[in-house]
Amino acid sequence: MREISAAKITETIRDLCIKANKVLPESLESCIRCGAEKEQSQAGKAVFDDLCSNLDAARETGLPICQDTGMAVIFMQIGQDVHITGGDLRQAVNAGVSAGYLEGYLRCSVVSDPLERVNTNNNTPAVLHIDIVEGDSIRIDVCPKGFGSENMSALRMFTPAASQDDIIGFVTDTIAKAGSNPCPPIVVGVGIGGDFEQCAYLAKKALCRDVAVRNPKPLYAELEQKMLESVNRLGIGPQGFGGTVTALAVNIEQAPTHIAGLPVSVNVGCHVTRHASAVL
Repeated sequence: MREISAAKITETIRDLCIKANKVLPESLESCIRCGAEKEQSQAGKAVFDDLCSNLDAARETGLPICQDTGMAVIFMQIGQDVHITGGDLRQAVNAGVSAGYLEGYLRCSVVSDPLERVNTNNNTPAVLHIDIVEGDSIRIDVCPKGFGSENMSALRMFTPAASQDDIIGFVTDTIAKAGSNPCPPIVVGVGIGGDFEQCAYLAKKALCRDVAVRNPKPLYAELEQKMLESVNRLGIGPQGFGGTVTALAVNIEQAPTHIAGLPVSVNVGCHVTRHASAVL
């Protein structure tokens, strides 16, 4: 049994919150810079130039990439041979988020009740997903999620009779309705299978996957490409000014489902779909 202190978890999450909001994953930044070369419209090219300048400015100044520094979504894979010492795990996570947002001067955007709308003033509580796995380490992925794009997400309970074209059409229609709202070029996370709530989780997990990594199953890797091509044919373009690059990537995660159902969910991420990870 390996011991990991709650204080170490807090410190790590603090650092990841700050890092994720100020530096994009290398593969996503590369995707944005390549998109500038692929974009065919002049307006779209100009927008890409601004986006790239913004990335450079964030790196040089240490300021957040986007003013919406997001709701902290945290995935933790905890080895079953780990014993967390010195405190409660959830409290340690929220302490890390609070420290990261306050010490990193990041905008606090969480309200304590969805109808009373009182800001918690430290961006807690986080949305925490825990998975128990083999081993004696903890992997932490911090994924700040802005709501301009989150609000454009959707879920549909298809029947098993739905075809691939039906599913592609649903994903494409979701992005068409979103238009410029999610600050394209976007990253699209798609969940297929599970039940109602697992399907949404799968889409979020897909959205936080490295854009350079395709689904390991050829069927879904091919479907990712088909969806990407379909979305980009919409012509929404960078920031909605029209163009050929509306989406940078489509990631799919799938899970077993019931014989009577075929849930599909879409979680939309803006061009700064942020995440940072560490292993303890």
